[in-house]
Amino acid sequence: MGREIKGGRFEQRDFDRFARRLRGDTERLRELFREEGFSRHHGVAGYELEAWLVDVDQVPAPINEAFLRRVGLPEVTPELARFNFELGARPRPLGGGVLGAMEAELAANWARCREAAETLEAAPVMIGILPTVTDAMLGLDNMSALERYRALNEQVMRVRRGRPVMLDIQGAEFLHTEHRDVMLEAVTTSFQLHLQPPAERAVRYYNAALVLAGPLVGASANAPFLFGRRLWRETRIPLFEQSVAAGGFGGAAFGPVKRASFGSGYVRHSMLELFEENLAHYPVLLPVELEDPPEHMAHLRLHNGTIWRWVRPLLGFDTDGTPHLRLEHRVVAAGPSVADTLANAALFYGLLHTLAEQPEPPEAVLEFATARENFYTAAKHGLKGSLTWLDGRRRPLAELLRSRLLPQAREGLEDLGCGRSDVERYLGILDERVRRHRTGAAWQIAYTQAHGRDFAALVAAYRRHQDSGAPVHEWPV
Repeated sequence: MGREIKGGRFEQRDFDRFARRLRGDTERLRELFREEGFSRHHGVAGYELEAWLVDVDQVPAPINEAFLRRVGLPEVTPELARFNFELGARPRPLGGGVLGAMEAELAANWARCREAAETLEAAPVMIGILPTVTDAMLGLDNMSALERYRALNEQVMRVRRGRPVMLDIQGAEFLHTEHRDVMLEAVTTSFQLHLQPPAERAVRYYNAALVLAGPLVGASANAPFLFGRRLWRETRIPLFEQSVAAGGFGGAAFGPVKRASFGSGYVRHSMLELFEENLAHYPVLLPVELEDPPEHMAHLRLHNGTIWRWVRPLLGFDTDGTPHLRLEHRVVAAGPSVADTLANAALFYGLLHTLAEQPEPPEAVLEFATARENFYTAAKHGLKGSLTWLDGRRRPLAELLRSRLLPQAREGLEDLGCGRSDVERYLGILDERVRRHRTGAAWQIAYTQAHGRDFAALVAAYRRHQDSGAPVHEWPV
């Protein structure tokens, strides 16, 4: 979905033609798997950070076109809403000082974004859900002026047969509302982590990424408020799933597998299974005719981009054109600080490596249903949620992280050859965050308990602390 399209008015013949192209691309992908034709390069990491623009009143500022012109960086691109943008990073091999280099790159680009926004009397904010956003701000007039977003909105609503999106979230409080377009999706801003695993071990890495999704979403929770209500610690999860509900098995708007979901199960033999599932069970949303060479499998990649698994498989290409497989881990919220962001990345890369490379596959001892339950429990309750781990024991996530998962993440980072100072810095931030029970979500809740629900004041205080560079466990309330 990061690629712009031409034309957004579709007829049945467009869907028929796209379906033929999609079947052809899927057959080419099958051939790649049969021939083991994927890149031998692996251990390549990257990220995408989604963020907000706010004005002097700390509410969303729909100015991303002017902002992007001022920034002038190819890494900074528009997102669905005119008050959002995305900041990408160049891929880097894991090992050595990669985490420190990623932090330096993000810090420099973020500073550039702050400078550009200041010229427009605005500021960037990295946070999972901006507490000052209101339902009234989520109209199509605030949608970014890109054809792909307008077409996506029309097609989601077509599949829904015009039925409004029903938002129904039960957390600490209850929220029930409805919306007649896809703009609710714009409220959820993430830190999306990418990894190119060894091709021959891609199944192990994908399944391990599902297993660690629960601990990761709980440890990085940063979205407790929506439309004035306190809901889940990571309200992005139910919000995103409900905001793009548009077709599961059989093309129904509500089926056993949704377009945004934890998925239908572990991969058994090959990552091909996920793309086969895409073809068989998800109706086409954007039947755009692309002129790319057949070997680029552009239609398959576009279709995959309209299916939002929390751990998503990606088909990409090395600089020499060799195809590769990547994982996109979508569970981590944006923020709270640059340092926290890289601490989250360190936990992900280190723990993923340990789980994927241990002799006994974690998916052999932890049922998929349990991994899924862990994910939603951690999203709802954060560090206070109790998760079942590989030993069959159920314990609070904070205890699990400090006793098992942070040491395993350290082991993984060291095995990858990451520098000791980086390992100490980023896992030390995680350890203090967990010890103090101070995630971004916990800080936001503590702020409102101390000062009331003045969300503009909350965002102003959050911005000051974020701009200081201090990790969230050091932020005063």
